[in-house]
Amino acid sequence: MGKLPRPLPWLAAGEAFPPLETAWNHNDPAPGLLAAGASLDVNTLLQAYARGIFPWFSPGQPTLWWSPDPRMVLQTRNFKLHRSLRKSLTHFLKASGCEIRFDSAFEQVINACASKPRAGQPGTWIVPDMVQAYRALHSAGHAHSVETWIDGELAGGLYCVNLGRMVFGESMFAHRTDASKIALTALVAFCRAHHISLIDCQQNTGHLASLGATEISRTDFVRHLDQNTDKTAPVWRFDPVYWNQILTAGTPTSP
Repeated sequence: MGKLPRPLPWLAAGEAFPPLETAWNHNDPAPGLLAAGASLDVNTLLQAYARGIFPWFSPGQPTLWWSPDPRMVLQTRNFKLHRSLRKSLTHFLKASGCEIRFDSAFEQVINACASKPRAGQPGTWIVPDMVQAYRALHSAGHAHSVETWIDGELAGGLYCVNLGRMVFGESMFAHRTDASKIALTALVAFCRAHHISLIDCQQNTGHLASLGATEISRTDFVRHLDQNTDKTAPVWRFDPVYWNQILTAGTPTSP
């Protein structure tokens, strides 16, 4: 990271996070970095997500906590179903042995995501401590997997965190073409059916932007959290009728 612009708060287990406004800004070497330390236990993770904070660190680093400004989000009404993805989805829905499942193989999904290096990086940010933490979050009912199954095999998927009527996307993987995108499309359909208007994408990537994700200010993001995380969470079960939320929502976009 180079020379630190100012001391980074080191949190003891159970210690409160500092104000979001103290996170490093765009002029600093790691914009959005808020604090280090603390614990990856379930309660700390829930408190972090409710405030717009998430953990992200590499092997050999301490636990680092982030709250970037602006924030990349996917407003579910703005999801772009490109023609190529619609074609893959249509084939998926017509083929026998193809289905979407929720939470039937969470550990397989997070392990597959952890084994996939992030673009431009030699390794993964989903280190063993993160895998253990999100397994515990899943056991507590707050982390979920969206899975694309083809002929009895897990072809792709994603995992996410849910608080009330807010979903925080974490990571995706695919063993077959468009399998992760089909899982994301299913998540968007589920969110639309349950009046969840925003999926957190954390950081800006070209891939997410191509699917309709955009940046909003941290202030607007936190305001949305305050209005939605205390609402009743949906039951995480996928019903094929949810596809109507996508397939009847309008004409596909190019390419």
